Amino acid sequence: MIISKVINNNVVSAYDDEQHELVIMGRGIAFQKKSGDPIDEERIEKVFSIQNKDISEKFKTLLYDIPIEYMQVCEAIIEHARTTLNKNLNDSIYVTLTDHITFAIERHQKGMDIKNALLWEIKRLYKDEFRCGLEAIRIIEDKLSIHLPEDEAGFIAMHIVNAELNEEMPNVIQITKLIQDILNIVKYHFQIDLDEESLNYFRFVTHLKFFGQRLFNETQMENQNEFLYEVVKEKNTAAFQCAEKINEYVQKEYNRSLIEDEMLYLTLHIDRVIKRK
Repeated sequence: MIISKVINNNVVSAYDDEQHELVIMGRGIAFQKKSGDPIDEERIEKVFSIQNKDISEKFKTLLYDIPIEYMQVCEAIIEHARTTLNKNLNDSIYVTLTDHITFAIERHQKGMDIKNALLWEIKRLYKDEFRCGLEAIRIIEDKLSIHLPEDEAGFIAMHIVNAELNEEMPNVIQITKLIQDILNIVKYHFQIDLDEESLNYFRFVTHLKFFGQRLFNETQMENQNEFLYEVVKEKNTAAFQCAEKINEYVQKEYNRSLIEDEMLYLTLHIDRVIKRK
C-alpha cells in the first residue's frame, strides 16, 4: 500500500484496491515518510475503513493531535461494546467517543471532573450500555493509569446509545428524558413499581427508544392496524387509558399527537410490563 496522506507519525491514510479510503494506525508508521511512500506493513496495528466521507475527514482531523495510546484505548472500548452488545454502531462513534474521552482525560488531569445529571436514568434505562461504560473506565485505568469517575461511564454509555440509534447527542438526551417521563406516567397510573429486571421491561424501554427517535425526527408509523387497534383498545382498557395519558403528555410537551398505531403498540407494551408474570 502507498501512503496517501501523513496525518501524524503514527497515522496515515491510504486507498484500497476499490479506492476506499483507509485510516491506518501504527507506532512510528509515518516517521520520515511522505505521500507516495510505501507503507511498512509490519508497523500496521489497526486499519479503519470508514465509508462516510464526512466522518472519515473528521476522524483524520481528530487524530492529528491525539496520542496513539488514547486512540488504542478508544478502539478497545468500541470493540468491546460491539462484541458485548452484538449491535451495529455507527462509525461516528470513532469521532464522538474518541473526542469525548480525550477531553474527559484532559479535564480530569486538571481536576475539572463534571457531574452527569442523567447518571441515575442511564444506569436504569441503558443497563448494558452502562456496563460497557464501566468496562471503558476499567480499560482506561488499565492502559493509561488514569481513573475516571463513574459519571464518565454514564457519558460513555450515552455515546454508545447515540451510535446504536444513529442520533445526535441532544436527541439522545431528549429521548432519555422522554423514556423516564413515560415510565413515571405508567408507574403512577397503576400505582406500582415496575420490574426493571424483567424481559417485558427491557422490551418496553427498547420500544420507547425508537418511539422517541420517531418523535424527535418527526417521523411516524403508518396506520395499518385499524381493526387490531379497536380490539386492543377494547380488551386492554386500563393499559389504553394509560397510553392516552402518555398521548396527552406528548401533546403538551412536544405538540405532537400519537397516531393509532403508536397508541396500539404503547398499549400492548404497557399491558405486558404491568403484569408480573
